Amino acid sequence: MKRTSALLADGREIIYFDDTDDAVRELNDPRDLPAALTASEIRHDVLLDEWVAVASHRQTRTHLPPTDQCPLCPSRSGHHTEIPSPDYDVVVFENRFPSFAENVPDVEPWLDAAHVMERRPGRGRCEVVCFTSDHDSSFAALTPDRVRTVMEAWVDRTVELSRIDAVEQVFIFENQGPEIGVTLTHPHGQVYAYPFVTPTTSQMLAAVRRHHDRTGHNLFEQLLASELADGSRVVTENEHWVAFVPGSARWPFEVHLYPRDRVADLPALGDTERDAFGPIYLSVLRAFDRLFGVPMPYISAWHQAPVRSDRELAALHLRLFSIRRDKDKLKYLAGSESGMGAFVNDVPPEQAAASLRDALQQ
Repeated sequence: MKRTSALLADGREIIYFDDTDDAVRELNDPRDLPAALTASEIRHDVLLDEWVAVASHRQTRTHLPPTDQCPLCPSRSGHHTEIPSPDYDVVVFENRFPSFAENVPDVEPWLDAAHVMERRPGRGRCEVVCFTSDHDSSFAALTPDRVRTVMEAWVDRTVELSRIDAVEQVFIFENQGPEIGVTLTHPHGQVYAYPFVTPTTSQMLAAVRRHHDRTGHNLFEQLLASELADGSRVVTENEHWVAFVPGSARWPFEVHLYPRDRVADLPALGDTERDAFGPIYLSVLRAFDRLFGVPMPYISAWHQAPVRSDRELAALHLRLFSIRRDKDKLKYLAGSESGMGAFVNDVPPEQAAASLRDALQQ
C-alpha cells in the first residue's frame, strides 16, 4: 500500500491510499476555492449530561447532486472535484462542511449568567473516506484486497486524529442508501473526531465498569463468549472474527462483528485480523442485500476506545444495522424510540439471524 498526502485548493488535507506502491497521483487542485468557514460549537445538555453540536454552516452542504456533478468522483476535463486525480483506489479528505474542525473560532464559554448551559468551540475534525472511484459501486462490491486498503486508511486516521489535543474519540462509519438519508450516493464513509466522548460510548463503558467492579470480568468478553455458547444468533465466523445478532437487538436486522481477541481500537488489530475482516464483512453485507432482493439501507459503525479514558475496558467492534424490516417496510423511530429512547423491535433476533444465515448460502 502507498500513502500520499497533499493539500486541496483551500488548504484542506487529502490523502491517497493506493493498493500498490507504484501508483502516481495528481496532487495539484486547480480550483479557485475560498477558505472554508466553520462555525461549529458544542453545547452541554445538563439534564442528560450530553454534548450537542451546533454547526449552522452545514445547511449549505452539497445535497444529492446529479451523477455528472458528483464531488467524490475523480476529476475530469471540465469537472474538477474534491479529488484532483483522474482515478483513485481509496481517498480520505477533510470535509468541506464539517461538524467539527480544528480552526473553529472561540466562543463565550457560558450562555447564561447562572452557568446552567455551557458551550465550547466545536474543535475536532471530520473527514470523508471514498472506498472506490466507481460511482455506481458499493462497499459490498469491493474485493477483500480493497477492504484491506480501506482498513489501513481507517487505522491511519484513528492514529493521526487521536493526536489532536481537542479530540476525545474517533468514530468511523458509513451511511448507505437513500432511506438512511445519504446526501451523496458515491460509495463513501466518514470519520468524526469528537471533542468529547459520545453518549453511547460513555453509557456502554459505564456498564462495563460496573460489571468489572462486581465480577472482575470484562463484559464485552463475556458477551461474546455467551453468544458463541448459545449459537442461535451467530450469523457467521472465521478464525479471527465473529458476526452475530445481539439478543437485545434494537433494529430489525442488526449484526455485531467482534474480533475474537479483545482489542481497544483498530490500530491494535494484527495483520492476520486485518486480513480476515474483509471476507467476513463482505459476506454479511451481501447477505443483507439478498434478504429482500433489494439493496439494504444500513449504518455501519465502528466502536473504538476513547482516546484518553477507559481504554482498558473497551472492546473494538463493528455494529451494522438496517432500518428495513421487510421488502416494502421500514422501521421508523416513532414516539417510544425518539421520545424515550426505548426501542421496540418487530423482528426477533433469532429469526433475523436465521434469515441472514440462509441468505449467506444463496
